[in-house]
Amino acid sequence: MKKAILGTKVGMLQIYDDTGRVVPVTAIQAGPCTVVQKKTVERDGYEAVQMGFGACKERRVTQPLKGHFAVHEIKPLKYLKEFRLESAASYEVGQEIKADIFKAGEWVDVTGTTKGKGFAGAIKRHAFHRGPMEHGSKYHRRPGSMGAKGPARVFVGRKGPGQYGGDQVTVQKLLVVRVDPEKNLILVRGAVPGARKGLLSIKNSVKEAK
Repeated sequence: MKKAILGTKVGMLQIYDDTGRVVPVTAIQAGPCTVVQKKTVERDGYEAVQMGFGACKERRVTQPLKGHFAVHEIKPLKYLKEFRLESAASYEVGQEIKADIFKAGEWVDVTGTTKGKGFAGAIKRHAFHRGPMEHGSKYHRRPGSMGAKGPARVFVGRKGPGQYGGDQVTVQKLLVVRVDPEKNLILVRGAVPGARKGLLSIKNSVKEAK
């Protein structure tokens, strides 16, 4: 059964497992989420569940979203995200989803937005090697030749300076080490993308565990 939940990144820490080994984990504040809308094959052409997460002041919500929440008789929420779940029919509008939908030992995929680094050069952005720093060289950290002489243009996809970070990234197959239902915390082994308090979506892993 596919499961999904929204949460925010709390930070990283280390814990001890049953054998006494140190395990680096990321703490995720997962839920509570509210089911705002259900999509069905008959009405929408596919099955999905729209979840809301995070308390939000009503004055910060746009008029269309106010109407959307009012139709389903739900208080405004800060984040909305849709998950395509085969078991969408088992959910009910207004249902609360908490961190205990996942158990320790399960594998999950975590999606988030990486930290934005601003405009960066090719060395920082693509790990280019720098030029020589001695013997009168004036070419140190520049990107190098931009294209061939014949076409007289820059080929599409050429790596160079530009905006670095701020991308949506999914880290696959992270192990759920511990779940705290009372505090709605999920501890997953390893790192997840984004800064602290960044929005994350946690789903069942698409890769089966060996």
